[in-house]
Amino acid sequence: MDLVFTIHLITYSVLQTKRLRGKGADEEFDELCFEFGLELDEITSEKQIISKEQGNQKARGASDVVLYKVDVPANRYDLLCLEGLARGLQVFKERIKAPVYKRVMPMGEIQKLIITEETAKVRPFAVAAVLRNITFTKERYDSFIELQEKLHQNICRKRTLVAIGTHDLDTLSGPFTFTAKRPSDIKFKPLNMTKEHTACELMNIYKTDNHLKQYLHIIENKPLYPVIYDSNGVVLSMPPIINGNHSKITLNTRNVFIECTGTDFTKAKIVLDIIVTMFSEYCENQFTVEAAEVVSPNGKSNTFPELAYRKEMVRADLINKKVGIRESPANLAKLLTRMCLKSEVIGDGNQIEVEIPPTRSDVIHACDIVEDAAIAYGYNNIQMILPKTYTIANQFPLNKLTELLRLDMAAAGFTEALTFALCSQEDIADKLGLDISETKAVHISNPKTAEFQVARTTLLPGLLKTIAANRKMPLPLKLFEISDIVVKDPSKDVGAKNYRHLCAVYYNKNPGFEIIHGLLDRIMQLLDVPPSEKGGYMIKASAGSAFFPGRCAEIFARGQSIGKLGVLHPDVITKFELTMPCSSLEINIEPFL
Repeated sequence: MDLVFTIHLITYSVLQTKRLRGKGADEEFDELCFEFGLELDEITSEKQIISKEQGNQKARGASDVVLYKVDVPANRYDLLCLEGLARGLQVFKERIKAPVYKRVMPMGEIQKLIITEETAKVRPFAVAAVLRNITFTKERYDSFIELQEKLHQNICRKRTLVAIGTHDLDTLSGPFTFTAKRPSDIKFKPLNMTKEHTACELMNIYKTDNHLKQYLHIIENKPLYPVIYDSNGVVLSMPPIINGNHSKITLNTRNVFIECTGTDFTKAKIVLDIIVTMFSEYCENQFTVEAAEVVSPNGKSNTFPELAYRKEMVRADLINKKVGIRESPANLAKLLTRMCLKSEVIGDGNQIEVEIPPTRSDVIHACDIVEDAAIAYGYNNIQMILPKTYTIANQFPLNKLTELLRLDMAAAGFTEALTFALCSQEDIADKLGLDISETKAVHISNPKTAEFQVARTTLLPGLLKTIAANRKMPLPLKLFEISDIVVKDPSKDVGAKNYRHLCAVYYNKNPGFEIIHGLLDRIMQLLDVPPSEKGGYMIKASAGSAFFPGRCAEIFARGQSIGKLGVLHPDVITKFELTMPCSSLEINIEPFL
């Protein structure tokens, strides 16, 4: 079966707070998260996290404040901060009504952001808004900054599509100008620095900055860099890299000017809507946002944020049919309202009018509304029924063969390991003496860490890393794994294909080639494949970059090559931080079905 790998979860921490928990136990909060379509992944603390990753000594002095690690669907941008999560849960529990977000015009002159023609080839779009008379505390400020960072990593695609800038409006003077200049002509004091630098100098300084160096490639090869000035020539920011220190937000900031610049206009508008809706709660006039005017190079003016509400129509019988329930239209409307989708029954009594708020950009089709109705109803409350089609369930032949081989591999004295399906490019290429282009590996387009860059093309690296992590265990170490590997295949509609492989590794003071060879004979005996050139199996001397010269053989069964076995090359052993010789066997078991 072809598999498409989709990464759709973002994990983040939520401080333990009465806003979420009241006096309930952790178990109750876990149940509440599940009812709301989320998952409480872990209850931990900063101290426990550091202790687990770096040891008890490093954890001394760290905070013991309880943290909730909650898995949130990546398209629910409104749940990426404590404010949005708490608000959503309280509406879900019907403790409060979903707030109505309003855009208001200022009492005086509206703040303007003027876009010049020079930005067209660098970062052509910008939107802006003002949070007026906001009150920050340490917790609110931290949450405000953290939301921006999560949006940058998620919908903003590491600032390539959108970059967020937030500024203390009282330190600036509008109107503002979004233009582009040569790097040598841009000079300002960047955030948290005491000295002015040119853009060229900053790019060199940030090449060693762990946080900012990942964004430099976005503009470093451009002839012009984007920059935003106020009417006095003060630099607000050089998007998407850094803000200016002059307009830095502090706990004393009362008025916040927010600008979002980017290459994707739609996403810029969504990001702006999310930020202002989440934190307008702390404004003097709650849930109101002051408008800002953005003037395009062609002279056209637009007012932001849009904060647009739209209405969708969905039939009650459609929801009931898709979810598998029998609820009245009135009850379905109530369920949707609990999900911050204000709904009412209209027309013939079967039509439900659903109001989509600006916080729910994830609601695109009717199926999204149906999904929210199912969540509010409760997946565990949906009655299980027999399908109308008659089928006889049976195990896939490949899985049945896998289970049988697992039992006999364990009986042969090997211990099963289950390793990650994703790994680094280095694991499947450099460490095995291959070039990454030779591996036909499926690459992850937006990997979260360097450890998970590609889908594995062989099971061997995972087993060698397992041995490296268990070097102190008594010798010999005999491990095996039977799992899928993935390689590119242009003939498939998804561009890739899975193969079920069996891999075994023997690690001891001597290579143990005869043990691995004996294991191959036993596997073939179990598969009823005799040692024969015709219709059976045989091995032929071969070569492989991962194997010691002269100690590698290719395995043929029923006329086709199914894998290799041999003694691993010392360079491979060293690269996986091992110190003793090692033999391995890896075959494709699908030809034996």
